[in-house]
Amino acid sequence: MAYIIAEPCLGTKDTACVEVCPVDCIYDAGKILYIHPEECINCALCEPACPVDAVFEESATPPQWEHYIEENRKFFEDHPDYADREKYPIKKGEEYEPPYSG
Repeated sequence: MAYIIAEPCLGTKDTACVEVCPVDCIYDAGKILYIHPEECINCALCEPACPVDAVFEESATPPQWEHYIEENRKFFEDHPDYADREKYPIKKGEEYEPPYSG
């Protein structure tokens, strides 16, 4: 199972998790970061790196944030081109309108 990023990341986007990820599977989705479920290798380095405790292994996600598992997965299904880092760079701590509609 992959790791996911939940509500505590909203508006924070510290990016410490991005810096430790050995496979660059964490992407900027506007006001939150998401982990690509097909790229995540389950190394768990992102979890302790997150200063707001927003990263969870899917099966350990708190009940109030379980909907982020599907939101994370659906984001990459709906926006397959988001893996293009030149087109969609990570913006630490910044809030902006994502370049997609919906």
